[in-house]
Amino acid sequence: MNLHSDFLLNQINGPKDLKQLSLAQMQQLAQEIRTLILEKDSAEGGHLGPDLGIVETTIAYHYVFDAPKDKLVWDISHQTYPHKMLTGRAYGWLDPDRYEDVTPYSNPDESPYDYYAVGHTSTSISLATGMAKARDLMGGKENIMALIGDGALTGGMAYEGLNNAAIEKHNLVIVVNDNQMSIAENVGGLVTALKELRDTNGLAKNNPFKAMGFDYRYVNDGNDIEKMIAAFKDVKDVDHPIVLHINTLKGKGYKPAEQDEEAHHWVGPFDLATDKPKTPASNQPSPESVVLDVLSQRIHQGENLMAITAAIPGGFGLEKFREEFPDNYVDVGIAEQQSVAFAAGFAKEGGVPILFESSTFLQRAFDQLSHDVAANDLPVVMIVGGAGISGTSKTHLGIFDQVMISNLPNWTYLAPTSLAELRAMLTWAIKQKQHPVAIKLPTKPVPETSANLVTDYSQINYQVKAGKDVAVIGLGDFYGLAQAVANELDATLVNPVAANVLDEATLNDLAEKYRVIVTLEDNSLDGGFGQKVAAFLGNRDVKVLNYGQAREYTDQEPLASIYQRSHLTKDQIVADVKAML
Repeated sequence: MNLHSDFLLNQINGPKDLKQLSLAQMQQLAQEIRTLILEKDSAEGGHLGPDLGIVETTIAYHYVFDAPKDKLVWDISHQTYPHKMLTGRAYGWLDPDRYEDVTPYSNPDESPYDYYAVGHTSTSISLATGMAKARDLMGGKENIMALIGDGALTGGMAYEGLNNAAIEKHNLVIVVNDNQMSIAENVGGLVTALKELRDTNGLAKNNPFKAMGFDYRYVNDGNDIEKMIAAFKDVKDVDHPIVLHINTLKGKGYKPAEQDEEAHHWVGPFDLATDKPKTPASNQPSPESVVLDVLSQRIHQGENLMAITAAIPGGFGLEKFREEFPDNYVDVGIAEQQSVAFAAGFAKEGGVPILFESSTFLQRAFDQLSHDVAANDLPVVMIVGGAGISGTSKTHLGIFDQVMISNLPNWTYLAPTSLAELRAMLTWAIKQKQHPVAIKLPTKPVPETSANLVTDYSQINYQVKAGKDVAVIGLGDFYGLAQAVANELDATLVNPVAANVLDEATLNDLAEKYRVIVTLEDNSLDGGFGQKVAAFLGNRDVKVLNYGQAREYTDQEPLASIYQRSHLTKDQIVADVKAML
Protein backbone atom coordinates (compact mmCIF):
# COMPACT_ATOMS: atom_id res chain seq x y z
CA MET A 1 0.00 0.00 0.00
CA ASN A 2 1.50 3.33 -1.12
CA LEU A 3 1.29 5.65 1.88
CA HIS A 4 2.53 8.66 -0.12
CA SER A 5 0.52 8.66 -3.34
CA ASP A 6 0.84 12.46 -3.47
CA PHE A 7 4.65 12.36 -3.57
CA LEU A 8 6.38 13.67 -6.67
CA LEU A 9 8.56 10.55 -6.54
CA ASN A 10 5.61 8.51 -7.83
CA GLN A 11 6.15 10.20 -11.20
CA ILE A 12 9.82 9.22 -11.42
CA ASN A 13 10.24 5.89 -13.16
CA GLY A 14 13.78 6.60 -14.24
CA PRO A 15 16.33 9.38 -14.82
CA LYS A 16 14.52 10.61 -17.96
CA ASP A 17 11.59 11.69 -15.78
CA LEU A 18 13.94 13.42 -13.36
CA LYS A 19 15.43 15.53 -16.18
CA GLN A 20 12.04 17.19 -16.70
CA LEU A 21 11.91 18.66 -13.18
CA SER A 22 12.61 22.22 -12.11
CA LEU A 23 15.14 23.00 -9.38
CA ALA A 24 12.31 23.57 -6.90
CA GLN A 25 10.79 20.20 -7.76
CA MET A 26 14.16 18.49 -7.30
CA GLN A 27 14.48 20.10 -3.88
CA GLN A 28 11.02 18.77 -3.03
CA LEU A 29 12.11 15.36 -4.29
CA ALA A 30 15.12 15.45 -1.96
CA GLN A 31 12.84 16.00 1.02
CA GLU A 32 10.55 13.17 -0.05
CA ILE A 33 13.49 10.80 -0.39
CA ARG A 34 14.69 11.65 3.11
CA THR A 35 11.22 11.10 4.53
CA LEU A 36 11.05 7.65 2.95
CA ILE A 37 14.54 6.65 4.11
CA LEU A 38 13.64 7.57 7.68
CA GLU A 39 10.30 5.77 7.55
CA LYS A 40 11.73 2.53 6.18
CA ASP A 41 14.84 2.49 8.36
CA SER A 42 12.79 3.20 11.46
CA ALA A 43 10.53 0.28 10.56
CA GLU A 44 13.12 -2.37 9.74
CA GLY A 45 16.61 -0.91 10.14
CA GLY A 46 19.24 -0.13 7.55
CA HIS A 47 21.96 2.34 6.62
CA LEU A 48 20.77 5.79 7.64
CA GLY A 49 23.47 8.46 7.79
CA PRO A 50 25.19 7.59 4.47
CA ASP A 51 21.91 7.65 2.53
CA LEU A 52 20.61 10.87 4.08
CA GLY A 53 23.86 12.61 3.20
CA ILE A 54 24.06 11.64 -0.47
CA VAL A 55 20.55 12.65 -1.63
CA GLU A 56 21.37 15.87 -3.52
CA THR A 57 24.46 14.40 -5.13
CA THR A 58 22.43 11.47 -6.42
CA ILE A 59 19.68 13.67 -7.83
CA ALA A 60 22.22 15.93 -9.55
CA TYR A 61 24.09 12.97 -11.02
CA HIS A 62 21.02 11.46 -12.63
CA TYR A 63 19.92 14.90 -13.84
CA VAL A 64 23.23 15.57 -15.63
CA PHE A 65 24.47 12.17 -16.76
CA ASP A 66 22.88 9.58 -19.02
CA ALA A 67 22.71 6.34 -17.04
CA PRO A 68 22.90 3.48 -17.64
CA LYS A 69 25.17 4.35 -20.60
CA ASP A 70 27.19 6.64 -18.33
CA LYS A 71 28.30 4.56 -15.39
CA LEU A 72 28.64 5.36 -11.70
CA VAL A 73 30.37 2.80 -9.46
CA TRP A 74 29.25 3.17 -5.85
CA ASP A 75 31.91 2.38 -3.28
CA ILE A 76 30.44 -0.05 -0.69
CA SER A 77 27.02 0.93 -2.09
CA HIS A 78 25.49 1.41 1.35
CA GLN A 79 24.42 4.88 0.18
CA THR A 80 22.38 3.77 -2.84
CA TYR A 81 18.85 4.12 -1.44
CA PRO A 82 18.28 7.47 -3.25
CA HIS A 83 19.83 6.03 -6.44
CA LYS A 84 17.47 3.06 -6.31
CA MET A 85 14.44 5.32 -5.81
CA LEU A 86 15.37 7.32 -8.91
CA THR A 87 15.97 4.26 -11.11
CA GLY A 88 12.58 2.57 -10.99
CA ARG A 89 12.65 1.04 -7.52
CA ALA A 90 10.88 3.67 -5.42
CA TYR A 91 8.17 1.10 -4.59
CA GLY A 92 10.68 -0.43 -2.16
CA TRP A 93 10.27 2.67 0.00
CA LEU A 94 6.81 3.98 -0.93
CA ASP A 95 5.01 0.74 -0.14
CA PRO A 96 5.74 -0.95 3.23
CA ASP A 97 4.40 -4.21 1.80
CA ARG A 98 7.26 -4.13 -0.72
CA TYR A 99 10.09 -3.11 1.61
CA GLU A 100 11.77 -6.49 1.09
CA ASP A 101 11.52 -6.34 -2.72
CA VAL A 102 14.61 -4.15 -3.06
CA THR A 103 18.02 -5.21 -1.76
CA PRO A 104 20.05 -2.74 0.33
CA TYR A 105 23.18 -2.70 -1.86
CA SER A 106 23.78 -2.20 -5.57
CA ASN A 107 22.69 -5.30 -7.44
CA PRO A 108 23.01 -5.88 -11.21
CA ASP A 109 20.44 -8.69 -10.99
CA GLU A 110 17.95 -6.07 -9.85
CA SER A 111 18.54 -3.20 -12.28
CA PRO A 112 20.61 -2.20 -15.34
CA TYR A 113 21.50 0.96 -13.40
CA ASP A 114 23.57 -1.12 -10.97
CA TYR A 115 26.86 -2.48 -12.29
CA TYR A 116 28.23 -4.55 -9.41
CA ALA A 117 27.14 -6.38 -6.28
CA VAL A 118 29.31 -4.35 -3.91
CA GLY A 119 29.32 -4.27 -0.13
CA HIS A 120 32.97 -3.92 0.87
CA THR A 121 34.91 -0.71 0.78
CA SER A 122 37.65 0.95 -1.27
CA THR A 123 37.02 -0.98 -4.50
CA SER A 124 35.17 1.56 -6.67
CA ILE A 125 38.17 3.30 -8.20
CA SER A 126 39.83 0.03 -9.19
CA LEU A 127 36.60 -1.22 -10.75
CA ALA A 128 36.21 2.05 -12.63
CA THR A 129 39.77 1.91 -13.99
CA GLY A 130 39.05 -1.47 -15.56
CA MET A 131 35.81 -0.19 -17.08
CA ALA A 132 37.55 2.89 -18.47
CA LYS A 133 40.29 0.82 -20.08
CA ALA A 134 37.72 -1.50 -21.68
CA ARG A 135 35.79 1.52 -22.98
CA ASP A 136 38.97 2.97 -24.48
CA LEU A 137 39.89 -0.28 -26.17
CA MET A 138 36.44 -0.61 -27.74
CA GLY A 139 36.25 3.03 -28.81
CA GLY A 140 33.49 4.08 -26.40
CA LYS A 141 32.90 7.61 -25.15
CA GLU A 142 30.68 7.12 -22.09
CA ASN A 143 31.51 8.71 -18.75
CA ILE A 144 32.98 6.41 -16.12
CA MET A 145 32.70 7.62 -12.53
CA ALA A 146 33.61 6.19 -9.11
CA LEU A 147 32.06 7.64 -5.96
CA ILE A 148 34.13 6.98 -2.85
CA GLY A 149 33.87 8.36 0.68
CA ASP A 150 36.63 9.84 2.78
CA GLY A 151 36.19 6.89 5.13
CA ALA A 152 36.70 4.45 2.26
CA LEU A 153 39.92 6.29 1.38
CA THR A 154 41.44 4.83 4.57
CA GLY A 155 41.51 1.46 2.79
CA GLY A 156 44.70 0.59 0.93
CA MET A 157 42.97 -0.59 -2.24
CA ALA A 158 41.71 2.96 -2.77
CA TYR A 159 45.32 4.07 -3.28
CA GLU A 160 46.01 1.22 -5.66
CA GLY A 161 43.02 2.45 -7.64
CA LEU A 162 44.11 6.09 -7.50
CA ASN A 163 47.62 5.16 -8.60
CA ASN A 164 46.25 3.53 -11.75
CA ALA A 165 43.42 6.00 -12.34
CA ALA A 166 45.86 8.91 -12.49
CA ILE A 167 47.36 7.61 -15.74
CA GLU A 168 44.06 6.89 -17.53
CA LYS A 169 44.28 8.48 -21.00
CA HIS A 170 40.64 9.51 -21.25
CA ASN A 171 37.55 10.17 -19.16
CA LEU A 172 37.55 8.96 -15.55
CA VAL A 173 35.84 10.94 -12.77
CA ILE A 174 36.44 10.18 -9.09
CA VAL A 175 33.95 11.79 -6.74
CA VAL A 176 35.33 11.99 -3.20
CA ASN A 177 32.31 12.27 -0.91
CA ASP A 178 33.92 13.93 2.10
CA ASN A 179 31.56 13.87 5.08
CA GLN A 180 34.36 13.79 7.67
CA MET A 181 33.24 10.41 8.93
CA SER A 182 33.80 6.73 8.41
CA ILE A 183 31.58 4.17 10.17
CA ALA A 184 33.27 5.53 13.28
CA GLU A 185 35.42 8.66 13.45
CA ASN A 186 37.94 8.91 10.61
CA VAL A 187 41.59 8.23 11.42
CA GLY A 188 45.05 8.85 9.99
CA GLY A 189 46.91 11.43 7.97
CA LEU A 190 44.16 11.56 5.38
CA VAL A 191 42.04 13.48 7.88
CA THR A 192 44.60 16.30 7.92
CA ALA A 193 44.95 16.43 4.14
CA LEU A 194 41.22 16.63 3.47
CA LYS A 195 40.64 19.19 6.21
CA GLU A 196 43.24 21.46 4.68
CA LEU A 197 41.47 21.23 1.33
CA ARG A 198 38.07 21.99 2.91
CA ASP A 199 39.46 24.90 4.93
CA THR A 200 40.92 26.51 1.80
CA ASN A 201 37.92 25.81 -0.45
CA GLY A 202 40.05 23.35 -2.37
CA LEU A 203 42.97 25.74 -2.89
CA ALA A 204 45.54 24.24 -0.48
CA LYS A 205 49.00 23.85 -1.93
CA ASN A 206 49.27 20.41 -0.31
CA ASN A 207 46.80 18.66 -2.56
CA PRO A 208 47.42 14.89 -2.63
CA PHE A 209 45.23 14.40 -5.70
CA LYS A 210 47.05 17.02 -7.78
CA ALA A 211 50.35 15.59 -6.58
CA MET A 212 49.37 12.28 -8.16
CA GLY A 213 48.54 13.98 -11.46
CA PHE A 214 44.77 14.46 -11.23
CA ASP A 215 42.83 17.45 -12.37
CA TYR A 216 40.85 18.64 -9.33
CA ARG A 217 37.58 20.43 -8.51
CA TYR A 218 36.04 21.22 -5.12
CA VAL A 219 32.42 21.82 -4.08
CA ASN A 220 32.02 23.29 -0.61
CA ASP A 221 28.37 22.21 -0.28
CA GLY A 222 27.63 18.85 -1.81
CA ASN A 223 24.10 19.02 -0.36
CA ASP A 224 23.21 21.92 -2.66
CA ILE A 225 21.52 20.48 -5.75
CA GLU A 226 22.21 23.54 -7.90
CA LYS A 227 25.93 23.50 -7.06
CA MET A 228 26.16 19.77 -7.68
CA ILE A 229 24.44 20.08 -11.06
CA ALA A 230 26.96 22.75 -12.06
CA ALA A 231 29.87 20.64 -10.81
CA PHE A 232 28.72 17.53 -12.68
CA LYS A 233 28.18 19.54 -15.88
CA ASP A 234 31.72 20.83 -15.46
CA VAL A 235 33.26 17.37 -15.33
CA LYS A 236 30.96 15.58 -17.78
CA ASP A 237 32.79 14.35 -20.90
CA VAL A 238 36.22 15.52 -19.71
CA ASP A 239 38.89 13.60 -21.58
CA HIS A 240 41.25 12.96 -18.65
CA PRO A 241 41.15 11.71 -15.04
CA ILE A 242 39.72 14.20 -12.56
CA VAL A 243 38.85 14.26 -8.85
CA LEU A 244 35.65 16.03 -7.84
CA HIS A 245 35.91 16.62 -4.09
CA ILE A 246 32.56 17.39 -2.43
CA ASN A 247 31.84 18.35 1.18
CA THR A 248 28.62 16.74 2.46
CA LEU A 249 26.83 16.27 5.78
CA LYS A 250 26.32 12.69 6.88
CA GLY A 251 22.81 12.18 8.27
CA LYS A 252 21.55 15.45 6.77
CA GLY A 253 17.93 16.27 7.56
CA TYR A 254 17.67 14.19 10.73
CA LYS A 255 19.19 16.00 13.71
CA PRO A 256 20.04 12.91 15.80
CA ALA A 257 21.98 11.48 12.84
CA GLU A 258 23.76 14.80 12.26
CA GLN A 259 24.76 15.04 15.91
CA ASP A 260 25.77 11.40 16.48
CA GLU A 261 26.98 10.09 13.15
CA GLU A 262 28.58 6.92 14.50
CA ALA A 263 25.41 5.66 16.17
CA HIS A 264 23.34 6.41 13.06
CA HIS A 265 25.57 4.93 10.36
CA TRP A 266 23.47 1.79 10.50
CA VAL A 267 20.40 1.48 12.71
CA GLY A 268 17.98 -1.17 13.85
CA PRO A 269 14.26 -0.38 13.99
CA PHE A 270 13.69 2.79 16.02
CA ASP A 271 11.00 5.24 17.10
CA LEU A 272 11.11 8.32 14.87
CA ALA A 273 9.57 10.48 17.58
CA THR A 274 12.21 9.66 20.19
CA ASP A 275 15.11 8.16 18.19
CA LYS A 276 15.05 5.26 20.66
CA PRO A 277 15.53 1.65 19.49
CA LYS A 278 12.31 -0.34 19.37
CA THR A 279 14.13 -3.25 21.01
CA PRO A 280 15.90 -2.05 24.17
CA ALA A 281 19.45 -3.19 24.74
CA SER A 282 19.71 -6.25 26.96
CA ASN A 283 21.44 -6.05 30.33
CA GLN A 284 22.26 -9.76 30.19
CA PRO A 285 25.83 -10.92 29.55
CA SER A 286 26.66 -11.34 25.87
CA PRO A 287 29.64 -12.73 23.98
CA GLU A 288 30.83 -9.15 23.38
CA SER A 289 30.50 -8.15 27.03
CA VAL A 290 32.37 -11.27 28.16
CA VAL A 291 35.26 -10.48 25.80
CA LEU A 292 35.50 -6.88 26.98
CA ASP A 293 35.33 -7.96 30.62
CA VAL A 294 38.29 -10.30 30.12
CA LEU A 295 40.28 -7.57 28.36
CA SER A 296 39.53 -5.08 31.12
CA GLN A 297 40.69 -7.53 33.80
CA ARG A 298 43.90 -8.31 31.96
CA ILE A 299 44.74 -4.63 31.48
CA HIS A 300 44.17 -3.97 35.20
CA GLN A 301 46.55 -6.88 35.86
CA GLY A 302 49.25 -5.15 33.82
CA GLU A 303 48.94 -6.95 30.49
CA ASN A 304 50.40 -5.00 27.54
CA LEU A 305 47.26 -5.52 25.55
CA MET A 306 45.94 -3.67 22.50
CA ALA A 307 42.38 -3.91 21.14
CA ILE A 308 42.49 -3.38 17.38
CA THR A 309 39.55 -2.68 15.08
CA ALA A 310 39.19 -1.77 11.42
CA ALA A 311 36.57 0.98 11.81
CA ILE A 312 33.84 -1.18 13.36
CA PRO A 313 34.00 -0.61 17.13
CA GLY A 314 30.21 -0.65 17.34
CA GLY A 315 30.09 -4.20 16.04
CA PHE A 316 31.80 -5.41 19.22
CA GLY A 317 30.61 -2.83 21.75
CA LEU A 318 34.08 -1.27 21.91
CA GLU A 319 32.84 2.31 22.42
CA LYS A 320 33.01 2.16 26.23
CA PHE A 321 36.34 0.30 26.12
CA ARG A 322 37.70 3.02 23.81
CA GLU A 323 36.83 5.68 26.40
CA GLU A 324 38.11 3.74 29.41
CA PHE A 325 41.36 2.48 27.88
CA PRO A 326 42.39 4.94 25.12
CA ASP A 327 46.03 3.81 25.28
CA ASN A 328 44.97 0.20 24.72
CA TYR A 329 42.79 0.85 21.68
CA VAL A 330 43.59 1.40 18.01
CA ASP A 331 41.22 1.98 15.09
CA VAL A 332 43.17 1.68 11.84
CA GLY A 333 40.29 2.82 9.62
CA ILE A 334 38.54 0.64 7.06
CA ALA A 335 41.74 -1.29 6.46
CA GLU A 336 41.59 -4.94 7.46
CA GLN A 337 44.99 -5.71 5.94
CA GLN A 338 46.54 -2.98 8.05
CA SER A 339 44.79 -4.25 11.17
CA VAL A 340 46.16 -7.78 10.83
CA ALA A 341 49.68 -6.68 9.86
CA PHE A 342 49.60 -4.13 12.71
CA ALA A 343 48.70 -6.96 15.10
CA ALA A 344 51.58 -9.05 13.79
CA GLY A 345 54.03 -6.21 14.43
CA PHE A 346 52.58 -5.59 17.88
CA ALA A 347 52.98 -9.27 18.78
CA LYS A 348 56.53 -9.37 17.41
CA GLU A 349 57.54 -6.66 19.88
CA GLY A 350 56.07 -8.61 22.78
CA GLY A 351 52.64 -7.02 23.08
CA VAL A 352 49.33 -8.89 23.14
CA PRO A 353 47.18 -7.83 20.16
CA ILE A 354 43.45 -8.56 20.32
CA LEU A 355 42.06 -8.24 16.80
CA PHE A 356 38.33 -7.60 16.39
CA GLU A 357 37.30 -8.68 12.91
CA SER A 358 33.96 -9.19 11.21
CA SER A 359 33.82 -12.47 9.30
CA THR A 360 32.56 -10.84 6.10
CA PHE A 361 35.30 -8.17 6.09
CA LEU A 362 38.10 -10.47 7.24
CA GLN A 363 38.44 -12.03 3.79
CA ARG A 364 40.05 -8.76 2.67
CA ALA A 365 43.05 -9.60 4.88
CA PHE A 366 43.57 -13.23 3.93
CA ASP A 367 47.15 -12.65 2.80
CA GLN A 368 48.06 -11.11 6.15
CA LEU A 369 46.41 -13.96 8.07
CA SER A 370 48.58 -16.35 6.10
CA HIS A 371 51.81 -14.55 5.29
CA ASP A 372 52.36 -12.09 8.11
CA VAL A 373 50.78 -13.97 11.04
CA ALA A 374 50.70 -17.72 10.30
CA ALA A 375 53.98 -18.01 8.39
CA ASN A 376 55.71 -16.17 11.24
CA ASP A 377 53.73 -18.13 13.87
CA LEU A 378 53.01 -15.00 15.90
CA PRO A 379 50.72 -15.14 18.98
CA VAL A 380 47.99 -12.88 17.62
CA VAL A 381 44.59 -13.26 19.27
CA MET A 382 41.61 -12.65 16.99
CA ILE A 383 37.91 -12.34 17.84
CA VAL A 384 35.77 -13.12 14.79
CA GLY A 385 32.26 -11.64 14.85
CA GLY A 386 29.27 -12.22 12.59
CA ALA A 387 30.54 -15.68 11.66
CA GLY A 388 27.58 -17.80 10.69
CA ILE A 389 24.69 -18.43 8.34
CA SER A 390 22.54 -15.32 7.90
CA GLY A 391 19.84 -13.77 5.74
CA THR A 392 21.91 -10.74 4.77
CA SER A 393 23.06 -9.42 1.41
CA LYS A 394 25.41 -11.64 -0.57
CA THR A 395 28.09 -8.98 -0.06
CA HIS A 396 27.92 -9.38 3.72
CA LEU A 397 27.76 -13.14 4.30
CA GLY A 398 29.73 -14.42 7.28
CA ILE A 399 30.03 -18.08 6.28
CA PHE A 400 33.59 -18.12 4.96
CA ASP A 401 35.66 -17.51 8.09
CA GLN A 402 36.36 -21.21 8.67
CA VAL A 403 37.37 -21.64 5.04
CA MET A 404 40.02 -18.97 5.59
CA ILE A 405 41.28 -19.43 9.14
CA SER A 406 40.83 -23.18 9.60
CA ASN A 407 42.92 -24.09 6.58
CA LEU A 408 46.02 -22.08 7.39
CA PRO A 409 48.95 -23.62 9.30
CA ASN A 410 49.58 -22.60 12.93
CA TRP A 411 46.18 -20.99 13.53
CA THR A 412 43.93 -22.59 16.14
CA TYR A 413 40.28 -21.64 15.63
CA LEU A 414 38.29 -22.13 18.84
CA ALA A 415 34.49 -22.27 18.88
CA PRO A 416 32.90 -21.75 22.31
CA THR A 417 29.54 -23.32 23.12
CA SER A 418 28.84 -21.09 26.15
CA LEU A 419 29.84 -17.74 27.60
CA ALA A 420 31.89 -19.47 30.28
CA GLU A 421 33.79 -21.41 27.62
CA LEU A 422 34.36 -18.19 25.68
CA ARG A 423 35.85 -16.59 28.79
CA ALA A 424 38.13 -19.57 29.38
CA MET A 425 39.26 -19.72 25.77
CA LEU A 426 40.10 -16.02 25.58
CA THR A 427 41.93 -16.06 28.90
CA TRP A 428 44.04 -18.98 27.69
CA ALA A 429 44.64 -17.41 24.28
CA ILE A 430 46.01 -14.24 25.88
CA LYS A 431 48.30 -16.14 28.23
CA GLN A 432 49.77 -18.53 25.65
CA LYS A 433 52.60 -17.14 23.53
CA GLN A 434 53.17 -19.94 21.03
CA HIS A 435 50.72 -19.59 18.14
CA PRO A 436 47.98 -17.41 16.65
CA VAL A 437 44.53 -18.14 18.09
CA ALA A 438 41.16 -17.09 16.72
CA ILE A 439 37.85 -17.38 18.56
CA LYS A 440 34.55 -17.72 16.73
CA LEU A 441 32.17 -15.43 18.61
CA PRO A 442 28.71 -17.03 18.98
CA THR A 443 26.00 -15.40 16.88
CA LYS A 444 23.22 -17.66 18.16
CA PRO A 445 22.11 -17.69 21.82
CA VAL A 446 24.36 -19.80 24.03
CA PRO A 447 24.08 -20.60 27.76
CA GLU A 448 26.16 -18.76 30.32
CA THR A 449 27.70 -21.85 31.89
CA SER A 450 29.23 -25.14 30.79
CA ALA A 451 29.76 -28.48 32.46
CA ASN A 452 33.32 -29.84 32.64
CA LEU A 453 34.88 -26.49 31.70
CA VAL A 454 38.57 -26.68 30.83
CA THR A 455 41.16 -23.89 30.98
CA ASP A 456 43.97 -25.20 28.77
CA TYR A 457 43.41 -25.51 25.03
CA SER A 458 46.97 -26.27 23.97
CA GLN A 459 45.65 -29.79 23.31
CA ILE A 460 42.15 -30.12 21.86
CA ASN A 461 40.10 -32.73 23.70
CA TYR A 462 36.50 -33.22 22.63
CA GLN A 463 33.90 -33.19 25.39
CA VAL A 464 31.63 -36.23 25.07
CA LYS A 465 28.27 -36.98 26.67
CA ALA A 466 27.62 -40.65 25.90
CA GLY A 467 24.47 -41.97 24.22
CA LYS A 468 23.48 -44.72 21.76
CA ASP A 469 24.00 -45.61 18.08
CA VAL A 470 24.70 -42.08 16.83
CA ALA A 471 27.23 -39.35 17.72
CA VAL A 472 26.21 -35.75 17.10
CA ILE A 473 29.03 -33.20 16.99
CA GLY A 474 27.89 -29.57 17.33
CA LEU A 475 30.47 -26.87 16.66
CA GLY A 476 30.25 -23.60 18.58
CA ASP A 477 26.82 -22.01 18.68
CA PHE A 478 25.33 -24.99 16.79
CA TYR A 479 25.95 -27.08 19.91
CA GLY A 480 22.42 -26.18 21.02
CA LEU A 481 20.98 -27.64 17.80
CA ALA A 482 23.16 -30.73 18.27
CA GLN A 483 21.85 -31.09 21.79
CA ALA A 484 18.25 -31.00 20.58
CA VAL A 485 19.01 -33.63 17.92
CA ALA A 486 20.89 -35.84 20.39
CA ASN A 487 18.04 -35.67 22.91
CA GLU A 488 15.55 -36.75 20.24
CA LEU A 489 17.73 -39.69 19.16
CA ASP A 490 19.14 -40.58 22.58
CA ALA A 491 22.48 -40.03 20.86
CA THR A 492 25.97 -39.16 22.02
CA LEU A 493 26.60 -35.41 22.14
CA VAL A 494 30.04 -33.97 21.35
CA ASN A 495 31.54 -30.50 21.77
CA PRO A 496 34.58 -30.42 19.44
CA VAL A 497 35.98 -27.21 20.98
CA ALA A 498 37.87 -26.16 17.84
CA ALA A 499 36.89 -25.71 14.20
CA ASN A 500 40.16 -26.96 12.74
CA VAL A 501 42.07 -29.13 15.23
CA LEU A 502 40.79 -32.70 15.33
CA ASP A 503 40.84 -34.84 18.45
CA GLU A 504 41.86 -37.93 16.51
CA ALA A 505 41.71 -40.31 19.46
CA THR A 506 38.13 -39.36 20.24
CA LEU A 507 37.08 -39.53 16.59
CA ASN A 508 38.57 -43.02 16.32
CA ASP A 509 36.69 -44.05 19.43
CA LEU A 510 33.42 -42.64 18.07
CA ALA A 511 33.94 -44.51 14.81
CA GLU A 512 34.39 -47.75 16.75
CA LYS A 513 31.26 -47.30 18.86
CA TYR A 514 28.68 -45.67 16.58
CA ARG A 515 27.10 -46.38 13.21
CA VAL A 516 26.51 -42.73 12.25
CA ILE A 517 28.41 -39.53 13.08
CA VAL A 518 26.69 -36.20 12.45
CA THR A 519 28.54 -32.86 12.26
CA LEU A 520 26.73 -29.53 12.59
CA GLU A 521 28.39 -26.18 11.85
CA ASP A 522 27.15 -22.63 11.40
CA ASN A 523 29.25 -22.11 8.30
CA SER A 524 29.98 -23.10 4.73
CA LEU A 525 30.37 -26.86 4.41
CA ASP A 526 33.11 -26.76 1.78
CA GLY A 527 36.45 -26.35 3.53
CA GLY A 528 34.73 -26.48 6.90
CA PHE A 529 34.85 -28.58 10.04
CA GLY A 530 32.60 -31.44 8.93
CA GLN A 531 34.61 -32.18 5.84
CA LYS A 532 37.74 -32.50 7.98
CA VAL A 533 36.00 -35.05 10.17
CA ALA A 534 34.67 -36.95 7.14
CA ALA A 535 38.11 -37.00 5.49
CA PHE A 536 39.79 -38.27 8.65
CA LEU A 537 37.24 -41.08 9.01
CA GLY A 538 37.13 -41.88 5.30
CA ASN A 539 38.71 -45.33 5.72
CA ARG A 540 36.50 -46.31 8.64
CA ASP A 541 33.24 -48.25 8.57
CA VAL A 542 31.04 -45.39 9.74
CA LYS A 543 28.59 -43.04 8.03
CA VAL A 544 29.42 -39.33 8.42
CA LEU A 545 26.65 -36.80 7.74
CA ASN A 546 27.78 -33.16 7.41
CA TYR A 547 25.33 -30.31 7.97
CA GLY A 548 25.97 -26.63 7.24
CA GLN A 549 25.37 -24.28 4.32
CA ALA A 550 26.23 -25.11 0.74
CA ARG A 551 28.97 -23.18 -1.05
CA GLU A 552 26.69 -20.44 -2.36
CA TYR A 553 25.86 -16.75 -2.26
CA THR A 554 22.43 -16.14 -0.81
CA ASP A 555 21.00 -12.64 -1.10
CA GLN A 556 18.48 -11.39 1.46
CA GLU A 557 17.06 -14.92 1.75
CA PRO A 558 15.31 -15.41 5.10
CA LEU A 559 17.35 -17.46 7.55
CA ALA A 560 14.49 -19.92 8.04
CA SER A 561 14.47 -20.61 4.30
CA ILE A 562 18.22 -21.29 4.25
CA TYR A 563 17.89 -23.65 7.22
CA GLN A 564 15.04 -25.51 5.54
CA ARG A 565 16.94 -25.94 2.26
CA SER A 566 20.06 -27.01 4.11
CA HIS A 567 18.24 -29.58 6.29
CA LEU A 568 19.31 -27.62 9.37
CA THR A 569 16.17 -28.07 11.44
CA LYS A 570 16.03 -30.58 14.28
CA ASP A 571 13.23 -32.60 12.67
CA GLN A 572 14.99 -32.83 9.30
CA ILE A 573 18.28 -33.99 10.84
CA VAL A 574 16.54 -36.54 13.03
CA ALA A 575 14.63 -37.89 10.01
CA ASP A 576 17.84 -38.12 7.95
CA VAL A 577 19.61 -40.05 10.69
CA LYS A 578 16.70 -42.44 11.22
CA ALA A 579 16.59 -43.12 7.49
CA MET A 580 20.33 -43.85 7.54
CA LEU A 581 19.93 -46.27 10.45
